[in-house]
Amino acid sequence: MAARTKARKRAFQILFEADQRDAAPKTVMADWIRLGRTDDRQPPVTEYTMQLVEGYEANAARIDELISTYAVGWTLDRMPAVDRNVLRLGVYELIWEDDTPDAVVLDEAVQLAKEFSTDESPAFVNGLLARLMQLKPTLRR
Repeated sequence: MAARTKARKRAFQILFEADQRDAAPKTVMADWIRLGRTDDRQPPVTEYTMQLVEGYEANAARIDELISTYAVGWTLDRMPAVDRNVLRLGVYELIWEDDTPDAVVLDEAVQLAKEFSTDESPAFVNGLLARLMQLKPTLRR
């Protein structure tokens, strides 16, 4: 598995845990880093994982606003927690991380949805991120 793929997976897991614990993602990430120093079984928190988590947290309100606006028929609260956090990560990387090709962002988000969510989730994630990709030039604030 490629290094950035692993980093995205860790970032997703951190965002998901933060969502479930109702904690700040940076707090959960700090816990992961601390645990990684004492437990070899703990996956590493790489520089790119930190960049994704910190980037999401810095833009969380705007990201949640975009998801809420374009997820027709779904509120953030009604959305499965896995899908919500895959989308949060995907939207951050799509809109704010210019060095990652848009197609890679969509593919990686769909793969996370396939691995961790329901059978319907990959299509939902792909559809929403594809719509945001089309609107990308007008979305960044």
